[in-house]
Amino acid sequence: GFPTVQMKAGSLEKPEQFEVVDAKTFRIKFLRKSKLTLPDLAVPVPFIINSTVAKANATEKDPWAMEYLHRTPAGSGAYKVERWDPGQQLVYTRNDAWKGGPLPAAKRIIMREIPSQSTRRALIERGDIHLSHDIPAKDAKELGALKTVKVVGTPIENCLHVLCTNLNFEPFKDKKVRQAVAYAVPYQEIFQNAAYERGAPMWGAKSAEPTDIAWPQPFPYSTDYDKAKELLSQTAFKDGFEVPLSFDLGTAEWGEPTALLIQEGLAKIGIKATIDKIPGANWRTVALVEKKLPLHLDNFGGWLNTPDYYFFWAYVKGNLFNSSNYDDAEMMQLINETLHMPMDDATYAPKIKRMIAKAFDDVPRIPLYQPNLDVAMRPGLDGYEAWFHRMVDVRPLTFKTA
Repeated sequence: GFPTVQMKAGSLEKPEQFEVVDAKTFRIKFLRKSKLTLPDLAVPVPFIINSTVAKANATEKDPWAMEYLHRTPAGSGAYKVERWDPGQQLVYTRNDAWKGGPLPAAKRIIMREIPSQSTRRALIERGDIHLSHDIPAKDAKELGALKTVKVVGTPIENCLHVLCTNLNFEPFKDKKVRQAVAYAVPYQEIFQNAAYERGAPMWGAKSAEPTDIAWPQPFPYSTDYDKAKELLSQTAFKDGFEVPLSFDLGTAEWGEPTALLIQEGLAKIGIKATIDKIPGANWRTVALVEKKLPLHLDNFGGWLNTPDYYFFWAYVKGNLFNSSNYDDAEMMQLINETLHMPMDDATYAPKIKRMIAKAFDDVPRIPLYQPNLDVAMRPGLDGYEAWFHRMVDVRPLTFKTA
């Protein structure tokens, strides 16, 4: 599953690699030198639990006490869970016995799950909550103009909003069809109407060869319907075809306007796309696990900020976020060679440039833009930090009262 593959990226593959030295020390045995091992230990997947508590709640059917630990925290940290109402709220109280750092300022934190974006916006506008996390780009732009709300926007590292072509779908097996689609995307309109110009454009590169290893970086496509028609005319699908265009209703604030604009663009070159709205609860299964959506929007971002790590997840056949079913021997070799390689190795940059150039040319994933992580808060809230995992760390937050 996902945790196993995540740890494999950092060469953490076997239980025998972890040794308990004493009550305060773990020893980790490296399988190989890898730049990703130490960062991989800091992602949300690996954490230390109280083994005494876990063993006391283990059963024959559940020897690792997974069912118990799913609902009952047995770790350590600056806060303890006071109450958990699934799908509604999580209430934390400060752990005054915590020795892992300075005690947080807030003695109690209430994290509420509010599905309605309009309700979330109203709460922050009225000052009824201190912070609203991961708000839509439209709200970020409009709330940022108010004196009563502070908006912080941070480009999400190693993340792209993309249009994915599934190579298991007959037309998209042809690279020229995929390239035609890339030229039929109305990038500027999407950036204006879905991203509200928050984030970074990822189209319009001047060259098909990358000049550096920055990632993400703009792809060498822009809106050119004549070029798209020319490419499509060179394929078996010169008269166009029909395809469902899917997006996650859980990300409808950017997904729906993006899908509608792409639908209009594809129609101009003879491709009829029908909009397919998939409930958020089903999205991961149909898009990422079953990988059966012919054309769909995706927003994968890699926790570890290197290009090879992004490609490991999104361009290796079978890996979770390769929802395009892309499979290429040269790309696989480049990923395997660079994943653990130091970034200052003399061969690293040339290999990464080749990797990016292949992504440009094969284009199973068509980048639209690099999104922001936008957060709205009361002006009196300080200490907010943007993290790679896109979650809120409440420990450094401080609150000023009027």
